[in-house]
Amino acid sequence: MKAALAKKPLIRIAVVESDPLRFVGFRALFEVEPDFELISASLPEAGTQQNIDLVLLGEHSSQNLFEMMASLKATHPQLPIIVTGSGVDEETILKAIAFGAKGYVDSAAPVADFMQAIRIVSQGSVWAPRHVLSVFIERVSSVPRHSVPAVHPTFTDREQEVLEMLVGGRSNKEIGAPLGIGERTVKAHVAKLLRKIGVQNRIALSVHAVTHSLVSPPKPN
Repeated sequence: MKAALAKKPLIRIAVVESDPLRFVGFRALFEVEPDFELISASLPEAGTQQNIDLVLLGEHSSQNLFEMMASLKATHPQLPIIVTGSGVDEETILKAIAFGAKGYVDSAAPVADFMQAIRIVSQGSVWAPRHVLSVFIERVSSVPRHSVPAVHPTFTDREQEVLEMLVGGRSNKEIGAPLGIGERTVKAHVAKLLRKIGVQNRIALSVHAVTHSLVSPPKPN
């Protein structure tokens, strides 16, 4: 069992928090996960380090959250960011995702939520509280079709299958398994879809796909 755990790819997580005690807390929470390596980093440090896979960005900092995200994205545009905070409203969470965050976890959430969020985001998907995703889906479904310029790209059958499952909120691993393809192949299909639609991330791709009837609107659970 220990040998199997040791083979998991290491996930290096930079914790950017204004309160150093929060880093100590995260380290204590995640010590049972041998594939998690936590690094305490300031915002400039997180933006310059080359060996990190994901950032836990505390919304508790006095600096504006979106300025912090913009600073990180300027140097590491592909670096996944999970925002953490306490009592953050739905609008702020949705805006953070629109600005490029890959997830949000409330500080009071169970440890299992943090661990699942990190694993899902590191696999290329998005994590947010269910009620926030429901609000997102409701808004996407209610956007008037004429509010966005019409684009009618041509997809292969496989790209259409990937798009359907991506809009359904599945990770690359969850998309690849039923299709019998690897995560790298899924990433390649997603990259082609992004280029064909002309958007920058999976959230924008999902919004465009639903508002232009490229797939059926997803239904909240």
